Amino acid sequence: MVVGRFQEVKIMKRLLNSSQSELLAMYGRRRVGKTFLIREVYKQNIIFELTGLYKGKIKEQLQNFHTQIKQNSSSASKVEPQNWLEAFHQLGEFVSKKKSKKKKVIFIDEFPWIDSKRSGFLRAFEHFWNSYCTKRNDLVVVVCGSAASFMVNKIIKNRGGLHNRLSQIIQLFPFDLHEVSRFLESRKIKLNNYDILKLYMVVGGVPQYLNMVNREESIMQNIDRLSFSKNGMLTNEFGEVFQSLFVNSEVHETIIRTLAKSKKGLLRNKLLEECKMESSGVFSKALVELSESGFISYYSPFGKKAKGRLYRLSDEYSLFYLKFIEPNLGQGEGTWAKILPKQSYKIWSGFVFESICLKHVEQIKKELGVAKIYSIHSSWNNVRAQIDLIIDRDDGIINLCEMKFYEGLYTIDKTEYENLKNKIFQFKQDTKTRKNVFITMITTNGIYENENSSELINNKLNIDCLFEPKD
Repeated sequence: MVVGRFQEVKIMKRLLNSSQSELLAMYGRRRVGKTFLIREVYKQNIIFELTGLYKGKIKEQLQNFHTQIKQNSSSASKVEPQNWLEAFHQLGEFVSKKKSKKKKVIFIDEFPWIDSKRSGFLRAFEHFWNSYCTKRNDLVVVVCGSAASFMVNKIIKNRGGLHNRLSQIIQLFPFDLHEVSRFLESRKIKLNNYDILKLYMVVGGVPQYLNMVNREESIMQNIDRLSFSKNGMLTNEFGEVFQSLFVNSEVHETIIRTLAKSKKGLLRNKLLEECKMESSGVFSKALVELSESGFISYYSPFGKKAKGRLYRLSDEYSLFYLKFIEPNLGQGEGTWAKILPKQSYKIWSGFVFESICLKHVEQIKKELGVAKIYSIHSSWNNVRAQIDLIIDRDDGIINLCEMKFYEGLYTIDKTEYENLKNKIFQFKQDTKTRKNVFITMITTNGIYENENSSELINNKLNIDCLFEPKD
């Protein structure tokens, strides 16, 4: 059963009902559910499926192709293709024997793994699409991969035989909190929003990670088993993710590790300095690839242009791994229970909660009742104050959003009161804005009402709003 993915499913089904052959490119980070989605939506239409072999040699990839052809057709050629032009010729003969009038789906998964240097795979595929597929009206060809840089540069921005040939592009992202809640429900796992949020802070919205959750265990037990037990599924995932996604993954990992140390994000030049790297095409490419794959995000400071972007690590699993799993490797079960009471957890959880709120800005705007009012969101800081989320609205209001992860009701005490007053003052003085400035508090379980909160807080939101579906 497909959970969420409403827009993606709608697009995919539309391709089945068109009057011509269609070419769909889908990409997204590892474990995000690309293969599952394609197989589920097209399960009645797939006539041929090929999955690339990780680090497979040309001969091995061709053998794999021939094996798949033979499994799908008793009349397939017994002669193994010697190159990809021959392979796609065999595929064309195979498809031509299919007499069904409904759309036929050809699914090539992990496409980037097949196109090794000097393999000729991409050129042969281009030829197959242009010389065979476009002459028919009954095909949907799906190419899929986790390596975002390859999918974007070699397929989506192709300047050769696939230039302007794609019918549709789908970038598949991890689930948001609403989709995570529905996914867990589909597996008969019933948790309140606070527990789902704590789980999300560790594994994010990656379906494969969520699929490892045991409904018979508490959130604490699940996190402990997956992250700290001897055979924990998340123990070695970090290194494998980057090695399987990126060429020169050492650069990507260095960037991730550097950003993990910064709670508020880094400007590009500061990031270079902290990484001990020179500005280069390799570095710039790695930033783009990490952004395209959903590991990092960038935010433009209030009133400034792209050159002032703050880069920030936004992948929950990477943040959790580097902060807690890696330093505690080999400590065994029970480790998470020992970490929870520590101040380091409280600081980390506050930062990750802010990051999650930034991913759910659409839901926050919806709760504020301004979803249909044009607005832009950004961050702001000077030497005296910082605000991680600002919503600048066209109706004359600016929301300064404060995000607090707290187990009970959050109290605006005297210190917090002065802190918020200072932020309002510094922001108005620095930006010279003439708009009304509202303080918006987003907390886990609400705010304790007192004189301070009554005076300062215009909007009081809790985590329930983050679980709302996007419009």
